[in-house]
Amino acid sequence: MKNPIPNKYPLVETLSGLEKIATIFAQEEALAIDLEADSMYHFQEKVCLLQMASHKTCTLIDPLQVGDLSSLHTLFLNPAIKKIFHGADYDVRSLFRDFKLELNNLFDTQLACRFLGVRETSLEAVLQKRFNISLYKKYQMKDWSKRPFTDEMLAYAAMDVVYLLPLSEILIEELKIKQRLAWVTEECRYLSKVRPVPSNSNPLYLKFRGAGRLNPRALAVLEALLQQRRQFAQKKDKPLFKVCSNASLLKIAASMPVSLKHLERIDALSQIQVHMYGNAMVNAVRNALKTPCEDLPIYPHKKMPIPESAVRERIKALKCWRDDRAEALEIEAGLLCNNALISDIAIRNPEHPQDLKTIENMKNWQRDTFGKEILQVLRKCK
Repeated sequence: MKNPIPNKYPLVETLSGLEKIATIFAQEEALAIDLEADSMYHFQEKVCLLQMASHKTCTLIDPLQVGDLSSLHTLFLNPAIKKIFHGADYDVRSLFRDFKLELNNLFDTQLACRFLGVRETSLEAVLQKRFNISLYKKYQMKDWSKRPFTDEMLAYAAMDVVYLLPLSEILIEELKIKQRLAWVTEECRYLSKVRPVPSNSNPLYLKFRGAGRLNPRALAVLEALLQQRRQFAQKKDKPLFKVCSNASLLKIAASMPVSLKHLERIDALSQIQVHMYGNAMVNAVRNALKTPCEDLPIYPHKKMPIPESAVRERIKALKCWRDDRAEALEIEAGLLCNNALISDIAIRNPEHPQDLKTIENMKNWQRDTFGKEILQVLRKCK
């Protein structure tokens, strides 16, 4: 399949240009959308390029130059226009975070592939299999906040959207044949409502993998180190991992070095990092070690209640049904019914179809398609 759109892509850099393209795209029935961000290069990531394509044209929008993207609000909310993404979760969150843009009538081609049983669902793998097209990944790790763009960069960015419309049409037809289009449509409706996690004053260690294994004193040290790293990252406008890695902080927290020599000895940081951050890290450790015992943090481990034997039997039976059914459908078991939902069903133990409506995490497609089977499995457990 040849590229249906020319290799030269217009770049919108003005508010009037954005308003014009929004008016043009408002006449379409479907639009492919993608974005490029700078999370690998800056402390506070941001959307740096927005790619949009119809069957007729592909336009790239520079939000750092345009500034105000409110011209797209009506377009994105229009339920008559399908918005095609591939792996929409990050994009939906980013568009809302930076521009308060909300989406209506979203279709995620990656999610569609998963419901069709496709194992390799990256856009690169899907386009290679469907259209025998290889994506040019030279600029995958590029800092998209830098200007100016080259024509080659813009062509790279455009490639992520120019094939999404024909791909979506193929996938929709295949979903119809398998009678799974309603499943994906509902999942996409939920996906369009995801939002970025709001920043709060909670301790940073609560989002740090491995923190739960530390004792209270080491946990206090880790929190001090995390706060120190965050200050450095914000001051230098770098992502956290470019200051020092999580593994390094965990090693320092466990060893609690109170001198530069001790810090060097544990080999948690490079010599350059020791030179740049060593004194501050050691001071953070020292201050954390002065924390009174009564003020030390305690990691809030969630103690899951041990279900009674009858519930355990229902969970086991539902998982067996789920795994067999997923295998027959050739899709991921967790996509059909994840473990959290299985536990919820087992605990509530519904007896009638209307009882399934009380299970909040259960989607309509799961209830409508598999509700009777689930009730039959539960009845056999009695």
